[in-house]
Amino acid sequence: MPITLQRLTTAHVEELQQLSIKTYRETFDEHNSEENMTAYLRHAYHSEKLMHELQHPDSQFYFVYADDQLAGYLKVNMNETQTEDMGSDALEIERIYLLQAFHRKGLGKYLFDKAVSIALSNNKQRIWLGVWEHNVQALAFYKQMGFVPEGRHSFFMGDDEQTDLILVKNL
Repeated sequence: MPITLQRLTTAHVEELQQLSIKTYRETFDEHNSEENMTAYLRHAYHSEKLMHELQHPDSQFYFVYADDQLAGYLKVNMNETQTEDMGSDALEIERIYLLQAFHRKGLGKYLFDKAVSIALSNNKQRIWLGVWEHNVQALAFYKQMGFVPEGRHSFFMGDDEQTDLILVKNL
C-alpha cells in the first residue's frame, strides 16, 4: 500500500473542511449529543477559521493518501499557534485524524513520524498533544509512541466541558 503526503495550502480549504467534519464525526459522534457536535463543528471547522490556520506559517496541515485514496490528515502547531503555552522548544500535534476505513493500517504512525520530523527540523525538543481522557484507542497509541501524561485541560464540545489529557514526548 503506497502512502503519500501532501502539504495543504488555502486551495485545499473545502476538502480539508469536509474531511475534518467526517473524521471528527466518525470518532466522536456516539459520545456526544447532536446539538453539541453541531455547535463544535460549526466553530472548529468554519472555512474562515481553517483558511486563517492554513495561512499561518507556524501551523502545517498534511493530507495522507493510501493507494491514492485520501485517508486522513495531520495538523501541527509551533510557537504562538500552539493551543497551550508549552514553550518555543515544543511542537503540538493538534490533529491526527483518519477515516475509519483506514484505521490500523500504519497511517497514524506514518503521520506521527512526519510530526517528529517537522519538530526535529525546527529544532524542537519535545512534542505534545491533548487527547480526550476517554479515547482509549488514541491513548494506547500515544503511550506506544512514548508519550507520558503531563497535565490536563478542559475541552468544550458545545456546552459540554470534557477533559483532555496533555501528553508529552521528549525528542
